[in-house]
Amino acid sequence: MAEFTTIARPYAKAAFDFAVESNNVDSWLEMTTFLGQIASNDAVVSLLKATTASTDAADLLIKVGGEQLNKNGHNFIKTMAQNERLLVLPEVAVLFAQYYDEYNKQVDADVTSAAELNDAQQANLAASLEKRLARKVKLNVSIDKSLVAGVIIRVEDLLIDRSVRGKLERLSNQLQS
Repeated sequence: MAEFTTIARPYAKAAFDFAVESNNVDSWLEMTTFLGQIASNDAVVSLLKATTASTDAADLLIKVGGEQLNKNGHNFIKTMAQNERLLVLPEVAVLFAQYYDEYNKQVDADVTSAAELNDAQQANLAASLEKRLARKVKLNVSIDKSLVAGVIIRVEDLLIDRSVRGKLERLSNQLQS
């Protein structure tokens, strides 16, 4: 939801900047991820929508969060509650994770393969991508037998299609034009 992203961005950025400043980025990643999971639960969403007082909504999340949240996490929730923004917590978590990955020069690569890749193939692929992107790469590998052979790699806005299906589609397009 683009609207939720627009609303969530300043909160995620402020939380991330504070986390970097206080040298507590990993802890904040855990907190925002946990809060995002809580706030995406249907029962919690219903309670947050039904709660009219911002302090009640904040108290609800703080109680549910329990020991997963520190004092700064409590203050973050209270600030979002005062501004009636608790429903965007799942998007805040997503954006915070993106800032975290950028900060650590890390990126997720979605690899779709026609056959299962062994550990050596995955290591070689990760090393090649790390060299090309100048960032640490975490592979998320899935299998799609309709590719016939080869792989499709998606990293952010980069798409590398080295599948037989992709080559056949490109050849077909060239022959038709």
